[in-house]
This record gives sequence, structure tokens and C-alpha cells, in this order.
Amino acid sequence: MGKEKGPKGKKITLKIAKNSIRISFDGGRRLDLSKMGITTFPKCILKLADVDELDLSRNMIKKIPSSIDKFQNLRWLDLHSNQLEDLPKSIGTLQSLFYLNVSNNKLTSKGLPEEITLLKNLHILNLGLNCLDSIPPSLGALKELREIGLFDNALTTIPNSLNNLPKLKKLNTDRNPFPVPTNEEEQVDSIKRIETLYLVQEKDLCRSCLKMCQDKKEKQNKFRNVTPSPSRKPSFPLLITPNSSAKDNQEEWRIR
Repeated sequence: MGKEKGPKGKKITLKIAKNSIRISFDGGRRLDLSKMGITTFPKCILKLADVDELDLSRNMIKKIPSSIDKFQNLRWLDLHSNQLEDLPKSIGTLQSLFYLNVSNNKLTSKGLPEEITLLKNLHILNLGLNCLDSIPPSLGALKELREIGLFDNALTTIPNSLNNLPKLKKLNTDRNPFPVPTNEEEQVDSIKRIETLYLVQEKDLCRSCLKMCQDKKEKQNKFRNVTPSPSRKPSFPLLITPNSSAKDNQEEWRIR
């Protein structure tokens, strides 16, 4: 018997790619090749490198070529639910990128290039459901980050540099093998800061609203004192598993 060959996958032609371009809600041009049974990066789409958004999610792609740097207009790149073990260094040249989703792949810490820290305009980074046992402290250089998904990996620590990101609002680290901290307050201080973020100042609340907020806060504090859970991490519904049926509509994953 001969060698068993892997799946060939669907061949994407330039015509198919052109017919897959959609206009997004904000007027951008989105090339949507998600759920197409693709096993290799379609070289023909390099001729459409002027698109604003590229969706290759839910395929069987194992490698993203260095030629991804041709997509200099990209603001939104979705590669979730493929079979990627690494990302090319050239991804760091996509200076307009503000959304990058590579969750539900096979990414290892070695496969996460240092050049990802060059994405200075990145707002959302989803690295969940991978094989990461560490992340580079240099991710703390991404000062525009608002949301980070690190759930379902093999992480045992989170770099302190992430704790100091000035605009970070959501951090999902669920289901990682973190050791039980010896000093809970020290370990989760930055996450508490995010959880207690106020969108208005107390002086701007009416008396009844202020009292309601204070009562809820006291109730939460009492609950924490009675049933401490050092290993529990905050959960943010916007950074859940990408294969959730609740998020099947790709529009719900986009920044508004």
C-alpha cells in the first residue's frame, strides 16, 4: 500500500476569491474565505492584497507564508480554527492591524514570533485554545491593546508587563494550569483593576444609583471573603471559544 495522503482541500481560484469579497458594515472590503475546506494558503489572493479584512478562519491551513506582508492595508485578520503551529515574522509589518484572531490552532510559544510586538495599532489579540506555555513579556509594548484572549493554553504565569497595559479592559486567562498563588492580592491586582473599572465618576451618579452600586460592591466583597478562590480567573464572554454557535455570525466578532 502506498503512503496515505492528507486531504487536498478546496482549490481557491482568483475568480472564487473575487466573488468572496464583501463590503463590511464600515465600508471596508472584506475577503471572506472562511469554512471553505482550504488546506494551504491560496497564493492567488496575493493579487487582492489591497483588501481591508481577511478571513481564513475555520479551515485546515497549516502555514501562513511570509508573503502575508503584502496585505499592508489589513485592519482585521481572522485565522482562528486552523492548524497553525507558528506565525511568520513578517506579520509584524502589518502596521494597520487592529484585530488579530489566531485562537483554536496549534501555536506553540516558539511559533509566536517576537515581531508580533511591532503591531502598535493592535486593539484585540486572541491567542486562546493553543499550545502556549509562555508568552513574551514584550507583548507589554502593545500599548493600544484593549482585549487579550489567553484561555485554554498551558500558561503558568502572565508577564507583569501585561498588567501595566494602559488601555487593557478584558483579559481572559481561563483554563490554564496556574499554580495556587501564595499572595492572591499580588497575583490578581491588575485584573481587579480591570474588573472595577468605572465608566462614570461617582460624583456624576444620582444618590439612589450610587447607593445601589455601593451595596452591590459590599455584597461582592462579602462573598469573596467567605469563599475565596485563588485559582479562579475572570471570564469575559466576548473572548469565548470561536466555535461557539453563539458566535457563528462573524459580524459579532468585529470591533464596532
